[in-house]
Amino acid sequence: MKKNSDGKSRFDRLMEHARALYDYCTTGVWSDPRNNHWTRTVKTLNLTLSAFFNSSLQYKSMALTYSTVLSIVPAAALLLAIGRGFGLQDLLQNQVLQMFPSQVEAIQTVLRFVDSYLTSATQGVFVGVGLVVLLYTVISLLSQVEDTFNSIWGVKQERSFFQKITDYIAICLLIPVLLICSAGVSIFMSSIIQDNVSLKFLTPLVNIALEIAPLILCWLAFTLSYLLIPNTKVQFKYAAIAGALAAVAFTILQLLFVNGTLYVSKYNAIYGSFAFLPLMLIWMQLSLLFLLTGCMLAYSMQNVFTFNLMGDESKISNIGWHNVAFILMSVIVKRFATHRKPLSEQEIAVEYFLPIRIVSKLVTKLKDASLVYEITDTSGNHGLVPAIESDKLTVAQLLKSIDEVGITNFVVDFDKIYSDFLKVIDAAREASYAQYQDLLIRDLPLPDVAHIRSLMIEDYKNNPKATVE
Repeated sequence: MKKNSDGKSRFDRLMEHARALYDYCTTGVWSDPRNNHWTRTVKTLNLTLSAFFNSSLQYKSMALTYSTVLSIVPAAALLLAIGRGFGLQDLLQNQVLQMFPSQVEAIQTVLRFVDSYLTSATQGVFVGVGLVVLLYTVISLLSQVEDTFNSIWGVKQERSFFQKITDYIAICLLIPVLLICSAGVSIFMSSIIQDNVSLKFLTPLVNIALEIAPLILCWLAFTLSYLLIPNTKVQFKYAAIAGALAAVAFTILQLLFVNGTLYVSKYNAIYGSFAFLPLMLIWMQLSLLFLLTGCMLAYSMQNVFTFNLMGDESKISNIGWHNVAFILMSVIVKRFATHRKPLSEQEIAVEYFLPIRIVSKLVTKLKDASLVYEITDTSGNHGLVPAIESDKLTVAQLLKSIDEVGITNFVVDFDKIYSDFLKVIDAAREASYAQYQDLLIRDLPLPDVAHIRSLMIEDYKNNPKATVE
């Protein structure tokens, strides 16, 4: 093989370039300070693939699968009840049977359970209790989905009970309507074309529209889920992109599952009608995994330039946590003192090149310590402001407040058992705080963003893993 002046063959140079590209896409991109389409794409793909294969996300999808199985009969009952209100119960049942053509017996069994559930919930002395249990079961499932979405977004504050009731009832009504529309649009459009001879030329276009209509409605459902379920502000464009990808993945999975059920006759011979159950569990878990991955994708795209930390945050020392806390409070206090627009935690992370996960956890601690609180302006923008007067907030008070968040008496009578020991430790701790008693947070120098960026660019140029364009 031909070699160049440095003694390396073309294959060797190609392998070196491939290794450099791999190193950049896996690790080097996180030290790249450039804000362009290339870095955003690589970071987003990196985060999405990491999320899909993340064991935590896998476990969350398994937990939601278990909850969904317990809620499937009440959820199906609610869907069919709304379908009856539209006069489309038979249409919905036929759609379900068409989706699982090889499991007609199992589907009919489930439908008999649903009919029995609706009958017991709407007749006799259990009419009120049955309806309450039905709604509670479905709302409980949605609450678990919201908790999972909030954990992905790092949101600690849940919706109020009243918000959950109103929002979840709206979702419970909206999703069946979308499914009914998806099932009914085909019949509606076909009947119009057949009844009107002058519209026969539209048949090819209508067929294409009918083919993609379920995909569009599925995209709409995913997008609304990513936009409305997390208890935080999600930008529509990111929810829409994540919803589109999740809808395509879900549609492909649906096609594979529908076609796959036609080739399990041997499997049915062993398990009989129970053959549907493991297949349904696999389909359900993968569907929920796509749902959670899409949520992670929306989060990644919205916060992609705040992911500077890809390692284990549990390895960060207390000094590291304290340093970031000093930066956060310095930015919040100085912007408030100079009457500048307060920044949200995401905006602070972006502007000062801080890891969003660290910033989010510290902001939660600062809120719990009553040092900062979040405000919302008339445009719906969030921002952090100090909860203590700037001429009273010292470094010592910040350190002490952060250290005291949480419980200390985690063992029964711990303070009493170790009282003599803790007196010595507490005195030494107070002495260490005292040396910062006169240093105000507002007197700390505000980080120079331009200087930080120049240093990051210099480090990036000197980083061998960040040289791929």
